[in-house]
Amino acid sequence: MKKMAIRVFAVLLCICALSVSAQGAEYLVPVGQVIGMELLDNSVTIASFDAEMGQAAQAAGLCEGDQIVSIDGKTICCAEDVRRALSSSKGFISMTVSREGKEETLRVTPNITATGPKLGVYLKQGVTGIGTVTFYDPETGLFGALGHGVNGCNGELAQMVSGSAYRAGVVAVKMGKCGEPGQLRGSVTAPEPVAILEKNTTRGVFGKTDTAWEGQAMPIAAAHEVETGEATILSTVSADGVREYSVEILKIYPKGKKEGRNLMLKVNDPALLAATGGIVQGMSGSPIIQNGKLIGAVTHVLVNNPTMGYGIFIENMLDAAA
Repeated sequence: MKKMAIRVFAVLLCICALSVSAQGAEYLVPVGQVIGMELLDNSVTIASFDAEMGQAAQAAGLCEGDQIVSIDGKTICCAEDVRRALSSSKGFISMTVSREGKEETLRVTPNITATGPKLGVYLKQGVTGIGTVTFYDPETGLFGALGHGVNGCNGELAQMVSGSAYRAGVVAVKMGKCGEPGQLRGSVTAPEPVAILEKNTTRGVFGKTDTAWEGQAMPIAAAHEVETGEATILSTVSADGVREYSVEILKIYPKGKKEGRNLMLKVNDPALLAATGGIVQGMSGSPIIQNGKLIGAVTHVLVNNPTMGYGIFIENMLDAAA
C-alpha cells in the first residue's frame, strides 16, 4: 500500500517509582472521566500582561508564552525567584527567555512601585490542562491517563517534579474539522486535588489516589490479542458524564511502534460524531475496549480527518507505569 504522510496532533491539551503491581494486574477499571491536571516542572512562563504596568515589558520584546530562563544571570525555577531577582535590580534587568526552543536576552526596565519593582506580567509555573483517565487499580490506587506525555512550553516532555489531579467537567466542545483539531473545554469542579501525579512519561501520566473512580473492573488484553474490527471507547464529552461510543480499529502496528501509535481507529458512533466531530483534544486517555477487555487508550487525532486517530496498547502504558 502506498504510504501517505499524515500530520497528527497529540490530543490534549509543561518522582517515585510506582508499584510493580501495575504490570502484574490482570483486572483494571476502565474510567473515561476527565480530570484537571497541574504539573510543576521548574519552569516559569509569562501567561499574560497587566493592561497598564505590562506595557514596558511588551515594548522590551517579551511575549506571552516566553519561558523565563534567567534574570541578571540568576537561574529562574519559580515565581519567587523572579521576585527576588527584581528586588535586587538597579533600574533595569537582563532577562533571558526561551521562545520556540531558542533563547533570547532582553533588557527590561521594571515598574517602580511602593511595594517594589514589578514587571507587570502574570506568571504561570508548570503546565495545566485537562485529560482523560484511562484506568484505575482499586487494589493499589494506581491510575493512568492520556496515553502520551505532557510537554512543557519548549515542546519537550515536561520534567515534572510534582503534580496534582482535580475533579473536572466538560463545559463546552469545539468541534473538530478537517485541518483544525477540536477541543474539550473543561473546568475544575473542586479546589482540593483528588490524586497525586507521580510520573510523566511518553506513554502516559501516572499517579496514586484514595478516591475510587466508578466502573467495573475487566481483564486487560496483551498486545497480541488486539485485532482489527469493532471496539468501543469510554469518554466524557458533555455534562452527562462518561458514555460508551463505538469505533472501528482499522490497523494494528508493532508493539514497539512510535509512542502512542500502536493502532489506528475510526469513530463511527453517530452520537459522538454529532457532539465532537470525532476525536478532539481532551479525549486523550479514553480507554478502548474490545471483546470484553481493556486494550488501550486513544492518544492522537489525524488533523486532516478528525474521525480518525491513533491509540496505545494498555500493555505499553502499564510498562511505563511500572
